[in-house]
Amino acid sequence: MATSPPAEGKPWALAAHPRLAKGTVVGVVVLDGWGEAPPDPFNCIHAADTPTLDALKKAAPARWRLIKAHGTAVGLPTDDDMGNSEVGHNALGAGQIYAQGAKLVDLALASGKIYDGEGFKYIRQSFDDGTLHLIGLLSDGGVHSRFDQLQLLLKGASEHGAKRIRVHVLTDGRDVLDGSSVRFVEMLEEDLGRLRDKGVDARVASGGGRMYVTMDRYENDWQVVKRGWDAHVLGEAPHKFKNALEAVKKLREDPKANDQYLPPFVIVDENGKPVGPIQDGDAVVTFNFRADRMVMLAKALEYEDFGKFDRVRVPKIRYAGMLQYDGELKLPSHYLVAPPEIERTSGEYLARNGVRTYACSETVKFGHVTFFWNGNRSGYFNPSLEKYEEIPSDIGIPFNVQPKMKALEIAHKARDAILSRKFDQVRVNIANGDMVGHTGDIEATIVGCKAADEAVKIILDAIEQVGGIFVLTADHGNAEDMAKRDKSGKPLLDKDGKVQTLTSHTLNPVPIAIGGPGLAPGVRFRTDLPNAGLANVAATVMNLHGFQAPDHYEPTLIEVVDK
Repeated sequence: MATSPPAEGKPWALAAHPRLAKGTVVGVVVLDGWGEAPPDPFNCIHAADTPTLDALKKAAPARWRLIKAHGTAVGLPTDDDMGNSEVGHNALGAGQIYAQGAKLVDLALASGKIYDGEGFKYIRQSFDDGTLHLIGLLSDGGVHSRFDQLQLLLKGASEHGAKRIRVHVLTDGRDVLDGSSVRFVEMLEEDLGRLRDKGVDARVASGGGRMYVTMDRYENDWQVVKRGWDAHVLGEAPHKFKNALEAVKKLREDPKANDQYLPPFVIVDENGKPVGPIQDGDAVVTFNFRADRMVMLAKALEYEDFGKFDRVRVPKIRYAGMLQYDGELKLPSHYLVAPPEIERTSGEYLARNGVRTYACSETVKFGHVTFFWNGNRSGYFNPSLEKYEEIPSDIGIPFNVQPKMKALEIAHKARDAILSRKFDQVRVNIANGDMVGHTGDIEATIVGCKAADEAVKIILDAIEQVGGIFVLTADHGNAEDMAKRDKSGKPLLDKDGKVQTLTSHTLNPVPIAIGGPGLAPGVRFRTDLPNAGLANVAATVMNLHGFQAPDHYEPTLIEVVDK
């Protein structure tokens, strides 16, 4: 596993592929949340009408196969760790496997280096006279955060001088079971109680559900962040409780309650005063390791010039993220764990070799085919060769209400880019499988999958017209399994006998398919890479552009044989 970039000074020029020609248009389609699982009623991809994608599967094994999209294949600690869109697109674009998110934090905590870093030294300046505030997702889902990392951070911070600690908890119910918030709060309260026994003033101060409080992304709804600001920073919320366990239990009594959408709450003392608003001189750490749902809060905490909502009061704080959430924006400017240095991505190589690229998706996944694909880097490598186009996602409308999302609009943009012949690579992300899958609405997800298939047909028809090549894959699983299951694979039932809906990503492999009239007749998938993953896709795409991949890349999936 690469943990650092290749040596500086390596040439950028790519050697020509000995068997594959340059100049053919390559369409790269990423189906978000589109894994492969046995057919059953909870496999929305199987249940949906998807004739285009079904036809591609018939080309197996020569031109359709499965690859890994989770765990160590994408740089996560173990193969029990679900993949996600960020690490998935990092791997797809980088062509190399880098230690990611949770693993970076694990290494820093295990070695103790986190406490020697500039970020921790920065926030430590507030420990003598101020409070350390920890804000993040209370979960062991391993997608945005992990509870054991919060436990270690609490312990380590107290051992390194934090005398007053306040935790601001965001309940999950998306990457873990709905209702598990009660168990996590119980465990957290036990840990905080042990710290109090050691003389540390440690308490939960505020909270709310992740999809309603604080954790919005891509500037979709700033009101979500404002609710968090009001609760965490100002100590103001519509619901007040004496402790966090009472808060979560009471709020969950509502028949429609869901951990994802719990309303904001604050903890108050016997006089009704909030126990942990953020004040001048305090330190704040957002402990999520995943970037996308922390960037907006980071902007609110860090930017002096900020007009997205009225912050009312802006305390002078020392703020650090668990990681730096946006490398190009340098946001936040302080962080506890250094991000992976993803260098020499396929996007940069291709730009430096004259390949003209068009990338497009809708707002919720636009960053994935640009920023994450390009190694956590904003902007263009070469503005004269690249065009990135964002289609605004629906605002204020749940994805299960509009399950077709912007799939067809993305496809039409891709079609026009392909037919224009102005680009050598046209890259898109189609988000339906993931975003509608996360709602848990099976019927809507089936509709979304059908829309994704229709979008793929539009793109492949355009590739056919220009004599091009297509590469179709996915970043992780989701829509292919929407039932929680026991160890034998049977769906779990709730107390009413209904199947429990799965809203998280999965550990399933994802498909990759190649084809198109421009694909040389002898090109087929190799059979000697049974454990290949997303990082093998970059070299594959480079080959299809007529280049050999750099020698430090994960090996290509394809070979050329004489017919």
